[in-house]
Amino acid sequence: MATIRKRGDYQWQAIVKRKGIGFTSKTFTTRKDAETWGKITEAEMLRGAYIRRADAEKTTLGELIAGFTIGYAPHHYRVRADEKEAWRFQVARLDEALGNLSLASIDQKAVTGYRERRLKGSPDRSKVGESTVRKELYMLSKLLNYAETECGIPLPRGNPVEKIRKPSDSRGRDRRLSATEWEAFKRECRASKSPWLWPAVQLAVETAMRQGELLSLEWSRVDKKRLLAMLPETKNGEARAVPLSSVALRVLDALPRSIRGKIVACPRFTLYSAFKAACVRAGIEDFTFHDLRHEALSRLAERGDFSVLEMAAVSGHKTLQMLKRYTHLQAENLARKLG
Repeated sequence: MATIRKRGDYQWQAIVKRKGIGFTSKTFTTRKDAETWGKITEAEMLRGAYIRRADAEKTTLGELIAGFTIGYAPHHYRVRADEKEAWRFQVARLDEALGNLSLASIDQKAVTGYRERRLKGSPDRSKVGESTVRKELYMLSKLLNYAETECGIPLPRGNPVEKIRKPSDSRGRDRRLSATEWEAFKRECRASKSPWLWPAVQLAVETAMRQGELLSLEWSRVDKKRLLAMLPETKNGEARAVPLSSVALRVLDALPRSIRGKIVACPRFTLYSAFKAACVRAGIEDFTFHDLRHEALSRLAERGDFSVLEMAAVSGHKTLQMLKRYTHLQAENLARKLG
C-alpha cells in the first residue's frame, strides 16, 4: 500500500516503495489524487511496467536542447563557418514552441499540435512546407531518443513522434533550363564580377557535386592522373571518389591556386549572391544552385550509357530510390536496345 502523508495545510504526499525498485513519491493538493496516483504506481510496479517519471517531469525540452547543443551536436554535425547549420534552425523552432514543456508532458497531442501550427502558420510564424516540418519532427524524435539513450531519462509515454503521421516528403525538384535559358545564364555567369561563379557552375554540372562538397574540395584531394576528386566527408557521412570528365579537368587547369588550398576559394554566401544575380540578369526564375546537380544527373541519364548504379557512384546517393526519377530519360535508349 502507498503511504499517504499530509504536508502543510494544502498538500498530500504519496510514497510507494517496492523491493528491487526503490521508492518514488509525488505531492498533490488533495488526498484523493495522492491515493489514486499511489494505486496506479503500485500496480505498474507489480506488473513490471513502472517507469520512473521524476527526471522526465523535471526536465524541460528546452533544457534537453541546451545539453544536446553543447554535448552532442558538435561531435555529430559538420561545422560550417560560412553558413547556419540546418539542425540549429530546427532545434530553435522546437525550443520556441515546446521548450517550456517537460519531457513527460510531450505526448502525441502536443506533437500533432506543433505539426499543424507549422503547416498552417501562426500569428508569430508563417507557414512552412511539409518537408521542413517533417525534418523538424525527425529532429524532435532524435532529441527524445537522445534523452533516453544519452541522458538516461526514461520517457513515460515513449517517443510520441513515432506514433503520429508525418507530413509527406517533398518530391525532388525537376527544374531544368531550356536551351535559350541556359545560353542566357551562361552569358551572365561569365559576365559576373565573381571569377568563381562560372567555374563553380561548370564543375557542378560536370561532377554532380553538391554545393557544400564543391566549396570544401581542396587541391590536395584532386588526382589528375587517376581522374578523381576525393571527398573525405559528404552529406551522407561517407567519403566518395568523384570521377572527373575532360571538361572538369580543363576547368580545373584554368583556375588559379588559392593560398587557402580550396579549389573554389569563395564563401558560400558570396557564391549564392553571384548566382542569384546572374539568374536575375538572365531573366531566370525558380532556379537554385542545387538544380545544377539535377542537371548533371539528367545529362548522364540522357547519354544512355550509364546504368543507375554507375550514376549512384557519381552522385553519391546511398539508395537507388532517389535516382528512379531519371530512368524515364533513358526510355528512348532502352527502346533501341529492345529492337
